[in-house]
Amino acid sequence: MKRTSPRTPKRTPTPTTRSPKSCPPTSSEPRDDSGRRRAVITAVRPEIEAGRFPIKRVVGESVTVEADIFTDGHDVVLAMLRHRAPGAAQWEEIPMSHATNDRWRASFEVTSLGEHVYTVAAWVDAFHTWCHDLKKKVEAGLDVSVELLTGAHLVEAASLRAEGDDAKKLARCAERLRGQEPQRERAEAALDLTLMARMDAVPDRALQTLYERELAVTVDPLRARFSAWYEMFPRSCSPRKGRHGTFRDVQTHLPRLQRLGFDVLYLPPIHPIGEAFRKGRNNNPKAQPGEPGSPWGIGGAAGGHTAIHPDLGSLEDFRALVEEAREAYGIEVALDIALQCSPDHPWVKEHPEWFRKRADGSIQYAENPPKKYQDIYPLDFEGTGWRVLWEAQREVFQHWVDQGVRIFRVDNPHTKPFAFWEWLIGSLKKNHPELIFLSEAFTRPKLMYRLAKLGFTQSYNYFPWRNTKVELTEYLTELTTTEVKEYFRPTLWPNTPDILTGYLQHGGPPAFMIRLILAATLGASYGVYGPAYELCVNAPLQAGREEYLDSEKYEIKTWDFSGAGRIERLMGQLNRIRRDNPALQSNQGLVFHGTDNPQLLAYSKSDPSGDNVIMVLVNLDPHHVQTGWTELDLDALGLRPESPCEVHDLLSTDHYLWQGTRNYVELNPQTRPAHVLRLTRHVRDERDFDQDR
Repeated sequence: MKRTSPRTPKRTPTPTTRSPKSCPPTSSEPRDDSGRRRAVITAVRPEIEAGRFPIKRVVGESVTVEADIFTDGHDVVLAMLRHRAPGAAQWEEIPMSHATNDRWRASFEVTSLGEHVYTVAAWVDAFHTWCHDLKKKVEAGLDVSVELLTGAHLVEAASLRAEGDDAKKLARCAERLRGQEPQRERAEAALDLTLMARMDAVPDRALQTLYERELAVTVDPLRARFSAWYEMFPRSCSPRKGRHGTFRDVQTHLPRLQRLGFDVLYLPPIHPIGEAFRKGRNNNPKAQPGEPGSPWGIGGAAGGHTAIHPDLGSLEDFRALVEEAREAYGIEVALDIALQCSPDHPWVKEHPEWFRKRADGSIQYAENPPKKYQDIYPLDFEGTGWRVLWEAQREVFQHWVDQGVRIFRVDNPHTKPFAFWEWLIGSLKKNHPELIFLSEAFTRPKLMYRLAKLGFTQSYNYFPWRNTKVELTEYLTELTTTEVKEYFRPTLWPNTPDILTGYLQHGGPPAFMIRLILAATLGASYGVYGPAYELCVNAPLQAGREEYLDSEKYEIKTWDFSGAGRIERLMGQLNRIRRDNPALQSNQGLVFHGTDNPQLLAYSKSDPSGDNVIMVLVNLDPHHVQTGWTELDLDALGLRPESPCEVHDLLSTDHYLWQGTRNYVELNPQTRPAHVLRLTRHVRDERDFDQDR
């Protein structure tokens, strides 16, 4: 494989034309015409850290760009939104509209994968300014003979920029403005909208201002925005107790996952597991003979990060799983990549310079004092051999891309250099823009957001620990309405193999239903660690701890699905509802509504057209029936106070008729912990029947 030296890319290109600087030259006259470019462009949005990072979209979404655009005096300013698709040589342009207070706006659609760019151009338009002034003088009954001659000059100049029939028509119009017809008729011709359209087609932009930066949009496939993940350990997929599961066993689970509606199957690491310091059951520091160890202790005699655990099958078996999942069931296989090694990993002997040494010369193992992880050797990304190390990690990802993997869940990326991730993801997506990277970074917000800016497509987040009405409202509002929404895509997970929250431990099956409904309807992308989730496994290792007792991380399970029916049915319902309702396929359009009970959470989502509106009400208390009254934001729902609204509970066959802001709600966590309601704004009355005749 050809290697290139890793470098941190710079996203902000050097512009060819810049806005005029505010300070005039002090020693000599400007050598260019920058002083004549009077339009000012500032406060462009979206723009992340002065254009250092791209925003994110998926194919088919639009980018709405706003900017403050103005000039000195009273002349008319016009503006264009410019955008360019990957590989395109020419800009496409869309006229910007004035919104209010010198704020301008326009939108464009991204139609292909890769990195698009956009910027803004603006200029003082002499013809529009002339028309504006001419109209006022005509309305005041003033003599406009000189003004008409000025207009004739502007139109004649435009005829030289035009081509074909338009050039001829503009030339004739210029002659007419100079002609002998009455001023009134010539003025009417000058202000004719047809002439305005021809002039707008060939504006004089010689002194236009270009915004000082070209801004980037990373465009991903739809699954980057809308996906349902299911995590499953392949070694626990065997139907026979005591036998190590295989990829072929995983294939037998695909029909079930399709029936449940999941479209991403996430596999923990599938590589050989080290023997040295192998962890035993319940994270015991010493494994007993025959215990399988943690899949995250990567590397052994059978190979490292590009090898497959021998008991799972062959590389051909893995490729067959990936292909069948995609082609037969519409499911993408996501692979966990953990850039760390067991003491038995081949790299330890082949590249000792890739690891940190302790004072006694031994290799530094992972620690989180007082915890010790002797089965894990972190890689030293700052060592002298860092360039070769970086390239080797890219080759790991590229190897699995070559096997058909298009989605990666990356373990603890916040413990590796930011520059490394920007380089690695950028270099991989250059040839494979369809790749998706999920960041497993349960860390401080600024680190989490930085990783998203650098290229991670989706991210774990703090959803597992947001349980109250206030916590959920504040956190999801931050993620969906602030600048964060432009680059951070949250994937909501109620559990993981490492996270069994106290809410799930103590809330019983209703808690599992409640958190599933919240994850699937608050987030366009969500995931569960199963089969532990649908079986409502909730025994912790110790009181006050979030680790599972008898964790699947350290032992092979044989799952009995006979008790999973209730949660499985809910999973299938929710995923069908998500597929059938565009409102739930994006994080935009989320609005929280009031209730008079702190245990009742109410929120709605609507699609961009406003035609599909979903209202969700959830009882956050897994132990007691909760009742209350809604306090709906009718404007957000597109409703009028005097008009009734039909609501259909998609989790049942129930229909209700709501009207106004206050509507009664009663939710029993044992039988019905939530409503997922589709709103129909117009309810037929006797006037509709008269119109049908």
